[in-house]
Amino acid sequence: MRVVVIGGGILGACTAYHLMRAGAEVILLDRAHEGRATSAGAGIVSPWTTRYEGPALYTMLLGGAEAYPALVAALAEDGETDLGYRRVGTLCAPEDPAILDDLEPMVRARAAASPAAGAVTRLTPAEAGALFPALAGDRAALHVEGGARLDGRRLSAALHRAIARRGGTLKAGTAALLVEGSRLRGVTLDGERIEANAVVLAAGAWAPALLAPLGLRLAIAPQRGQILHLRLDGQDTAAWPVLYPMTSHYLLTFEDGRVVVGATRETGSGFDYRVTAGGLREVLEAGLAIAPGLAAATHVETRVGFRPMSPDGRPLLGTVPGLAGLVIANGLGPSGLTISPFAGRIAAALALGETPELDLAPYDPLRG
Repeated sequence: MRVVVIGGGILGACTAYHLMRAGAEVILLDRAHEGRATSAGAGIVSPWTTRYEGPALYTMLLGGAEAYPALVAALAEDGETDLGYRRVGTLCAPEDPAILDDLEPMVRARAAASPAAGAVTRLTPAEAGALFPALAGDRAALHVEGGARLDGRRLSAALHRAIARRGGTLKAGTAALLVEGSRLRGVTLDGERIEANAVVLAAGAWAPALLAPLGLRLAIAPQRGQILHLRLDGQDTAAWPVLYPMTSHYLLTFEDGRVVVGATRETGSGFDYRVTAGGLREVLEAGLAIAPGLAAATHVETRVGFRPMSPDGRPLLGTVPGLAGLVIANGLGPSGLTISPFAGRIAAALALGETPELDLAPYDPLRG
């Protein structure tokens, strides 16, 4: 069975990798758009500490967290270990202690139902500062042992290499869906006809343009995120936990003193691929408020990515009535690096004609 996957970001790459391991012939098409969310993002895998997401989105977030160990192990079998993935724990450290008091029962209840969460511990400001030395000295925190982080660029590159090593085909260019009558025949790539039994459309914020010629509307819009990368010279930050002030911002660290501070959430941005003065100020102020120890850090770069946002925040995942063989996988918003191993597994199953492992009604890809 031949499956074409359009979109080489983390969701498309996870889908293609699952398909390869299932024995399908896979062609992964990737235009590598400037501003692709995967290339800008730094992944946080900590569903137990998120708020406001609703049960349908939480199911996806938890599925992603629980899928990561298997994905990491599978990639290791294929010789890929440079993923930027590490289980470093999560620190929730809001400025207002009352927020922590409200948060703790929910986190503990979720962790009790999810072995992947590990231990949950309330920390004093001194204990929290010992784990994240740049943290403000007056913040108590909740520590969740199972929280993890990953590097989107490194993980997607590893997936691409593993797909190629298993015999998959990776091609660059401009794709279009190939429909004859009421049947999906495959795609064209820069005019070249590529026939397939199924097509998975995982092209992020650029996907609506691929469906529009078919009269189908995908309710996805780009949301710009500006993410700062700093470096603390001479400090070993590889094992510092993910840090949440319980706002829309976050901090996480990697090897070589790299600290990532994110992010703006600029709805209505379109595909305006710029770093703005206002975005820099917002992210820097938020980062230094929770971690004043970063004031002397070196600014390395600022990345810009366009999150594919659905109107209600839930993923768009499923098949298209009346167009057999087309699978849509999209709308993961700011959680793409968290959810993709799980959503990619589901998209692969749909492309293979298998019954998905959960009810996809809440994720209907063509809902308004």
